[in-house]
Amino acid sequence: MTAAFARRSPAAVAAALATVYLVWGSTYLAIRVTDRTMPPLLMSSVRFLIAGAALYAFASRGRARPTLQQWGAAAIVGAALLLVGNGGVAWAETRLESGLAALLVAIIPLWVALMDRAFFGRRLSAPAVMGLVVGFGGVALLVRPGGGGDVLAMLALVGTTAAWAGGSLYARGAALPESPLLSASMQMLSASVFLGVAGLATGEASGIHGDSFATKPVLAFGYLVLVGSLVAFSAYAWLLKNVRISMVSTYAFVNPVVAVALGTFFLNEHIGWTTVTAGAAIVVAVVLIVTARPPAQRRPASEAREPLEAAA
Repeated sequence: MTAAFARRSPAAVAAALATVYLVWGSTYLAIRVTDRTMPPLLMSSVRFLIAGAALYAFASRGRARPTLQQWGAAAIVGAALLLVGNGGVAWAETRLESGLAALLVAIIPLWVALMDRAFFGRRLSAPAVMGLVVGFGGVALLVRPGGGGDVLAMLALVGTTAAWAGGSLYARGAALPESPLLSASMQMLSASVFLGVAGLATGEASGIHGDSFATKPVLAFGYLVLVGSLVAFSAYAWLLKNVRISMVSTYAFVNPVVAVALGTFFLNEHIGWTTVTAGAAIVVAVVLIVTARPPAQRRPASEAREPLEAAA
């Protein structure tokens, strides 16, 4: 990590966002390559074990040991984001093209808006409500029976995106370590245990063979560990601590563009007009939700004379 990630400055925010935009968009291609020979859950377990251990060794230097409460919070976030969220994507990409998976994952901001409204009482503006309708309409177009993709895998991705959104909202106020890098490392280590148990329980160990360690899958795996996890997930954890989640969510309408382009160029994935239409609806919905200004909240009469606080 560079020094820029150590402080909240416009340059640091821009660098972190650019990292999440580009790197996470490219991880769909890398996951698709590893899925050709490596069991998805066990691959993800080893990925986060290596990345988490390396990051923990770096981020824990000179700091007090994390408390049991902090480990518990990190385990919850890691389970939501990396076990269900990322592990679900790795499994789904054994059945779906990388570009289609990325389009479905782009609905995370829709879930964030819904959960913010349902659990935290955040009011939604008219554009945001329109975005929810348009976005979930696009999802319905993608996952409908006879739509050309594996319906079970697509429905699984709808569920994993809900888990990622919920975990991100929980992380916003959870008792995590103050250091985003230490927090990210603990989430990855916790998730690696969960993913390992899930992979062994589903019999993935029998799928490991000599071809699993062919050159391309190993290179893709190394990219996921070093760039996708150590760099990008650390940047994401830092962003959750330092900027509004609505700004963090903007990665959702950049990642699909990157993923579709890479999948088409390197894997010759075909994107039909139905997918293009549904994908456009999802991206438009995300833009509407992320850029919508929240409606003004009514204040009690007793607070009428108090000055308005500046927006965070």
